[in-house]
Amino acid sequence: MKKTLNFIGKSKIFFGISLAIILIGIVCNLIFGVTLDIQFKGGSIITYGFAGEIDDSQLKDVIQNATPDNQVTFTISQDILSNTAENDAYTIAIQFSGETAITTDTQQAITDALTENFPDNGFEYQETTSVEASMGLKFLFKCLTAVAIASILMVVYVTIRFRRIGGLSAGVMALVALFHDVAMIYFMYVIFRMPIDSNFIAVVLMILGYSLNDTIVIYDRVREERRIAGPKADLAEVFNKSASTVMPRTIATSVTTLVAIGTVYVVATVFGLDSVQGFALPMMIGVVSGCYSSLCIAGPLWVFWNKRKQK
Repeated sequence: MKKTLNFIGKSKIFFGISLAIILIGIVCNLIFGVTLDIQFKGGSIITYGFAGEIDDSQLKDVIQNATPDNQVTFTISQDILSNTAENDAYTIAIQFSGETAITTDTQQAITDALTENFPDNGFEYQETTSVEASMGLKFLFKCLTAVAIASILMVVYVTIRFRRIGGLSAGVMALVALFHDVAMIYFMYVIFRMPIDSNFIAVVLMILGYSLNDTIVIYDRVREERRIAGPKADLAEVFNKSASTVMPRTIATSVTTLVAIGTVYVVATVFGLDSVQGFALPMMIGVVSGCYSSLCIAGPLWVFWNKRKQK
């Protein structure tokens, strides 16, 4: 006989873990603040190509000295298609925050400084891109609107589909689990000092679907177990048995997903693909959080809601 785990009995531990992580995230957010990517705060991006290895600190000093009035950040990624047997090829994206576009004189000063200080690396100018903060904020607002609409529709769907086990309570607790996952991803960005960019929106939307799928699988099993046990069965026992039954499947799915995303992250790290890294790492955190919240947050909260309602 398969062992039944006591999820409800350990719910205080689960809630404590989540609250501790959220508390740490809030403290880090108050101390360090949130970093917005240039696409949300506006600015300019100048892209160069070069070959060979360069010291990052020296490169930053050279660029900063060429543009003393601007706060400079940059990302370097490997250009796999342009690699040669003699030298690896790289692309550097130099970012300048602010509403004012980079002038031609500033761009030329950077090009001259790079060519003079790194003559053996063959720096070549590629393009300049200006980003308006208002466009990024409009994009962020539209994405948040899409998340809000999806959340409302999700509650309606779960309420109708699982009306025999208290549909509204099931929908609301599933929504709480989704907010839990979004908070985990957000605080991961804050704690690791990662800039909020389009990857953040993509990860949130994907994890919402992933976590909801896990929660629905558990609810479906709860509905079947309650039908077998009868309406007078103890809800805690029904959920514990249901969650114990689906847990191997849920964990196996999560581990398989983590292996795939982890492989992508390793490859991105080896080849210096920062944008891919910025997507894969939050996805791994989100997958773990989605599995955890479905088993340890949504279910126990559903049990507590319905027990209180019965009283």
